[in-house]
Amino acid sequence: MNSRMIGRRSFLTSGAALGALALATGCAPSTRARRTSATAGGLPLTVVNRTGRYAGGSIFMYVVGVDPATGTQGRVTADGRFVPCAASDNGSGGQTDYAIPLQGSGDTTLVLPKMSGRVYFSLGDRLRLRVVTDGNGKPALQYPAGWVKTDPNYGILHDWIEFTYNDAGMFCNTTMVDMFSVPLAIRLTGARTQTTGTLVAGGRDQIFAAVAKQPEFARLVAGDRLRVIAPGHGIEAGLFPADYYDAYINEVWTRYQGTPLTVRTDAGTFTGKVTGDRLTFTGGSRTPASIARPSTRDVLFCDGALAAPNDGVTGPVAAILGAAFNRSTLLSDANQPVTDAARFYRTQVTNHYARAMHEASQDGAAYGFAFDDVAGHASYIQDNAPTSVTVTLTPF
Repeated sequence: MNSRMIGRRSFLTSGAALGALALATGCAPSTRARRTSATAGGLPLTVVNRTGRYAGGSIFMYVVGVDPATGTQGRVTADGRFVPCAASDNGSGGQTDYAIPLQGSGDTTLVLPKMSGRVYFSLGDRLRLRVVTDGNGKPALQYPAGWVKTDPNYGILHDWIEFTYNDAGMFCNTTMVDMFSVPLAIRLTGARTQTTGTLVAGGRDQIFAAVAKQPEFARLVAGDRLRVIAPGHGIEAGLFPADYYDAYINEVWTRYQGTPLTVRTDAGTFTGKVTGDRLTFTGGSRTPASIARPSTRDVLFCDGALAAPNDGVTGPVAAILGAAFNRSTLLSDANQPVTDAARFYRTQVTNHYARAMHEASQDGAAYGFAFDDVAGHASYIQDNAPTSVTVTLTPF
């Protein structure tokens, strides 16, 4: 994902241990507000309800995130204002009410201020968001964790998109990195018109069926097709085997003890070989840090041994390796990244969750894991001169 966004890679694990997600610093519309970019100094957002199941008045939107100028966390009101969150926002039940109901009929419009964050949608019920105190003693929003059974939002049908809107433009994506529940599509207009996230006809049912078909993944389907939980979170919940990738990882480590692994990045081409438990690279003007043997959890979260620091060298190498593990291309090709999607997910041990997301997408793009942007396969679009953005809740 573009480095100007908070991005998928920053959202992944900060809230898992807490059972909810608080955005790290750095990271609508009113059903009635109809302002323009010129008058509000923001980006017009239109929300379209095409679920076919839920009336607009029973769908609730939340625009939440970070003001990049101050690092303050907050939410956007129905009239397009960014308002910092405060502990006093928690009502008598200990939760906020930041909901903006969609129009009962017609589209819902709002103007996005410059910020980074998420647009959540909950269907049939309001989300239970809460203001907490972060490690620096500042107010922070605690987000839903639909993969945690004890989370107050677990039983609520909800999903979200992510975005950064700033002086450089609009950068946005749909995401399935944590879970998939509600089919959402984004249309971004500006220098050109782009769309992403649209599923094929019956795509939601197709995703649930494809995940349920794989024995190790079947338990990731929550409730009566309420959502599908990503396998990394499935490990945490005891729903997915923590050693799923272990044999594959061991095969990779064995192969590259004697065979060089070539990784091409914008910073140069590097050659790696395994010595002991570490994959060490040479080549280029700067040398990436060696990478330890990852665990299954590291692969699925693209974290731990596969964490990608923003250093321009080790980060790109780790991202490419993370993508190759999830797509299961490391045993079939010693030259990475593999860019042809037809060669992804061809082995039995692979990320069948991510595969299901891509196969159900009209354009083949999806954010099924954190490094799905490697070689441009993520449901991510950007425009440096945006004029409007539309989010559609598409048919189930």
